[in-house]
Amino acid sequence: MALVAIVGRPNVGKSTLFNRLVGMRQAIVDETAGVTRDRHYGKCEWCGREFSVVDTGGYTSNSDDVFEEAIRSQVHIAIEEADVVLFLVEAGTGVTDYDAEIADVLRRSKKPVVLCVNKVDSGEKMFDVYQFYSLGLGEVESISAATGSGTGDLLDKILKVLPEEDAAPGERTDIPRITIVGRPNVGKSSLTNALLGEERNIVTPVAGTTRDSISTYYNKFGHEFMIVDTAGIRRKAKVNEDLEFYSVMRSIRAIEHSDVCILMIDATAGMEAQDMNIFNLIQRNRKGCVLVVNKWDLFEKDSNTMRDYIKGLKARIAPFDDVPIIFTSVLNKQRIIDVLNAAAQVWENMSRKISTSELNDVMLPEIENYPPPAWKGKYVRIKYVTQLPTRTPSFAFFCNLPQWVKDPYKRFLENKLREHFDFTGCPIQVFTRQK
Repeated sequence: MALVAIVGRPNVGKSTLFNRLVGMRQAIVDETAGVTRDRHYGKCEWCGREFSVVDTGGYTSNSDDVFEEAIRSQVHIAIEEADVVLFLVEAGTGVTDYDAEIADVLRRSKKPVVLCVNKVDSGEKMFDVYQFYSLGLGEVESISAATGSGTGDLLDKILKVLPEEDAAPGERTDIPRITIVGRPNVGKSSLTNALLGEERNIVTPVAGTTRDSISTYYNKFGHEFMIVDTAGIRRKAKVNEDLEFYSVMRSIRAIEHSDVCILMIDATAGMEAQDMNIFNLIQRNRKGCVLVVNKWDLFEKDSNTMRDYIKGLKARIAPFDDVPIIFTSVLNKQRIIDVLNAAAQVWENMSRKISTSELNDVMLPEIENYPPPAWKGKYVRIKYVTQLPTRTPSFAFFCNLPQWVKDPYKRFLENKLREHFDFTGCPIQVFTRQK
């Protein structure tokens, strides 16, 4: 699929245009300059042609911002990856030194460039458009990304310069979404970069570097899925700026749309209250879970350290303790492939379908050995069990008095299902229904 990269200096409306093109509020938009830091991908369809769009951070130079150099390298990578570069400038400000610098980079890249002037909200501002011909990048398109004015003509222009696509097989939509979540600064972006083998997401020691949920297609070592890096989730009392509020909401939305969540914790800090909140959020949304203990290289160890640490973790997350626990050092690239394998195994467990005959052969003898407690002199008799056609493993137990099967016995049934069938890392729902 062809790729269009949106580049420009900070605060010219790149993320607003990106959201307009992909048809959803996927990138955070705020009046603060420098909100977008990582490359952000989405899809756009126009006149029957589909192409990918990438939003980039604002290109600057000679500033004191700790992220400036990393953002600039991300912009260069996006230009290299792209088939067409959409260079966005702003009508009100005119041609700036940054614009001239970016134009120079684009001319040297030899990529097709569409020069687009944003914030042309009125007829008067049309007169501000012509000065951008001085950048020497050919014709100029004028739009207002906020209102959508002129975006149709812009898309027509993009289609004209897009290279013809080779006939490629249709993209698969059945691949799982694996989301990396956790508190700020536990190593989520570092893990994503280590798995992908490239500096895909910006990493700095500053907590809150990642602000958006960044999706990337992953196809290596026999695994194929979408991997999503999210912003760190801090407790509400600590979130004091609008941007971070949006970032946390994006991370929560990413959990809701995922299949398997990789919950990363800091080995030196242990499973803190906020980690438990995130774990409970994963459980409530009935998502698969892999627990990754990062920075294990910084933890003082003896012969029983890992065993005792696992025991403490399982006690903390009880009763949902049937979760794979992987100890890693992302910085040293230790056991990161185990994280992938565990996530793939959890997805396989979630997708497992068990035949009704096999379920009954296994579960009915267990129920006979330990039947549900009698209620007011009446006995509950479970006749048969079947798996429901849901996205996560769900089982229906048909009996004569379903309303008298209480939660403790449902937990017993769940534990027996986990004992006989491998459902490690994924949630199980147990329903009782009238026979």
